[in-house]
Amino acid sequence: MRSFRPLLRALMLLPLLAGPALAQQPVLNVYNWTDYIDPQAIEGFQRETGIRVRYDVFDSLETLEGKLSAGRSGYDVIVPTSEPSFARLVRAGALRPLDRAAIPNWGNQDPALLAQVASSDPDNRHGAVYLWGTVGLGLRPDRIRALAPDAPLDSLDLILKPENARRIARCGIAIMDSGIDVIPSVLRWLGKDPNSADAADARAAEGALLAIRPHVRAIISSAALTDALAQGEYCAVLSYSGDVVQAQTRARDAGREAGLAYVQPRDGAQLWFDMLAIPADAPNPEAAQRFIDYMLRPEVMAGVTNQVRYPNAIPASRPHLRPEVAADPNIYPPPEAIARSFTVSAPGPAAERARSRSWSRFKAGR
Repeated sequence: MRSFRPLLRALMLLPLLAGPALAQQPVLNVYNWTDYIDPQAIEGFQRETGIRVRYDVFDSLETLEGKLSAGRSGYDVIVPTSEPSFARLVRAGALRPLDRAAIPNWGNQDPALLAQVASSDPDNRHGAVYLWGTVGLGLRPDRIRALAPDAPLDSLDLILKPENARRIARCGIAIMDSGIDVIPSVLRWLGKDPNSADAADARAAEGALLAIRPHVRAIISSAALTDALAQGEYCAVLSYSGDVVQAQTRARDAGREAGLAYVQPRDGAQLWFDMLAIPADAPNPEAAQRFIDYMLRPEVMAGVTNQVRYPNAIPASRPHLRPEVAADPNIYPPPEAIARSFTVSAPGPAAERARSRSWSRFKAGR
């Protein structure tokens, strides 16, 4: 869900720069989203514990689940999204229950946010909340207004109504390549249950997507979409909130922000949570729990939010946030925006297969 190239290169160089002494230390294997950590958190954990971190990244839930499905992944800490991946892993017995006695910072988490993910993980036994966010629109309003002065900028109508999509296609529409996240948003926009397993609802969502396919310039990974949005390639994208906020930062640093904005659609935005979890066959679960406990410190998690522009679940981190981050409603949405949001549950096997086929047809345009 999530993107910062120099940050990733720095993390991957850590073991190389440290030399033979570090190679003798215990190793913790972490598998996280691309560009989704503060390098200082990794460095601080290594200094404090003497445990070397080997850090790998993925760019989609499909990649994560594929890596874990074969077993013996070799990872000690993974970061699946609460629905559907984390919930599926919990039900499959693929995650190790957390020992809260070994995680004294567990109580730093917001109880209300833990309650949100308890439907995916009863009693919150298998995961701590890492970061969270919404699915919405990244927009360059000036470009859109130049082509469609009356187009709605606060609704998915902007890209899901073919007549609107056709008018703004020239300035570039892109959608993240994640049917898991996009299809529930389309169902909600259609006035249907985002968790619907009804075949007629699935056909309606597919029909809505195919109707705009001729006007969509790209269906790409969220990381690539963030880069392209920052470079001004698109005027309207459907993606994760933090990716758009990161794109704003990159565009601003490059002197080409041009009014880039993130909008939570008034139709309702999907609310998601990324979880810190331990695979059942983790080679070093004790180190994994130390890492989770370290990450749940307010100052550490504030550093992550300051770096990647996604909100965390530690209320005590707020005083440690940069003022512009803490005050940004695109990072920490106001209560009324949260009230309009929705969460999803993992679809059953038949519905999941149907959604996967629909997404493939959307990407192919037929």
